[in-house]
Amino acid sequence: MGRENQTWMSEFLFLGLSSCWETQVSLFVLFLAMYLVTVLGNFLIILLIRLDSRLNTPMYFFLSVLSFVDICYTNSTVPQMLIHFLSARKSIPFHSCVLQLFISLAMGSTEFFLLGAMAYDRYVAVCHPLHYTVIVHGGLCLGLAAGCLVAGFMNSLMQTIIIFQLPLCRKVVNHFACEMLAVLRLTCVDISFNRAMVAVSGFLVIMLPCFLVLFSYGRIVAAILRIRSAQGRRKAFGTCTSHLTVVSMCFGTAIFTYLRPAAGSSAEQEKMVALFYAVVTPMLNPLIYSLRNKEVISTFRRALGKFSQKG
Repeated sequence: MGRENQTWMSEFLFLGLSSCWETQVSLFVLFLAMYLVTVLGNFLIILLIRLDSRLNTPMYFFLSVLSFVDICYTNSTVPQMLIHFLSARKSIPFHSCVLQLFISLAMGSTEFFLLGAMAYDRYVAVCHPLHYTVIVHGGLCLGLAAGCLVAGFMNSLMQTIIIFQLPLCRKVVNHFACEMLAVLRLTCVDISFNRAMVAVSGFLVIMLPCFLVLFSYGRIVAAILRIRSAQGRRKAFGTCTSHLTVVSMCFGTAIFTYLRPAAGSSAEQEKMVALFYAVVTPMLNPLIYSLRNKEVISTFRRALGKFSQKG
C-alpha cells in the first residue's frame, strides 16, 4: 500500500507562508533582497579569503567552507520559495521534494559539525598558541572539513531513505519547503520510530557538536581569564565572539525545532523557525564575521582600492 501511494503521489502542494496576494508580493521583495545579500555576502567572503594570502589560515579556511555550505543550503530552498510567492499553485514534483530534503538536511547537518570543528580551532588557537600551527595544520583542516561533509550527507541520506519509504496519504505540505518534520506529517502510519530516529539524529548531529563547542569555550574562557593584560583578553575574546554569535543562532533554532517534545511543537512554529534558519542565519553569517573582523574589512578595502585604480 505504501509503495502504491508513493507512486501515485507524483507531486506535493505547499501552503507556504501566506494566502494573501499582497502579503506574498511583499514577502517576495523582502526575501529576494535577503537572498541576494546571503549569496553575494557569502561569495564575497570566499573570494576575499582566496585573494588575500594573509587570510590563508585555518580559521578563514573553515569560514570559507561555512560560507560555501550556507550558499548551498540557501539555494536548496529559497529560489523555489521566491517562485511560489508569485505562483497561484505552489507545487513540487515528488523527486524534486526528495532531492530538496536531502540537500537541505545534508547542508544543515554539515554546518553543525563544521561549527564544532571551528570551536576546536579557536580552542587550540587560544589555549595552545605556541603549538597552533603544528596541531591545526593543512591536512587536519582538510580532513575535518571532509569529515563534516561526509557525516552531514550520511545523516541526510539515512533520514531521507527512512522518511520516503513511509506510505504518504496527503499531498498538501504545511510548509514552504520539503522539510523533514513537515513531510512526516503526510504519513498515514504511526511515526513513533521516525520521531525516535529524529531524536537520535538530533543528539548526534546537534547536541554532540554543541557539547564540543561548550567544552571548547569553557576552556577558552578559563584560559582568557588567566591573561594578565586587559588588551590581551579583549583580543582573545574578539577572535571568538563572532563564532559564538553564529553558534548561538544555529544551535538555538535547531534545538527548538528538532529536540522539543512532539506534543510541544506546532507546524506554524516549526515553519517560522525553519524560515529563520533557512534565510536569516545564512544572511547574518557573513555580516557577523565581516563586520566584527578587522582583517576581513581591511582585505575588502584593499580589494576595493585595487578595483577603483584599475577603473
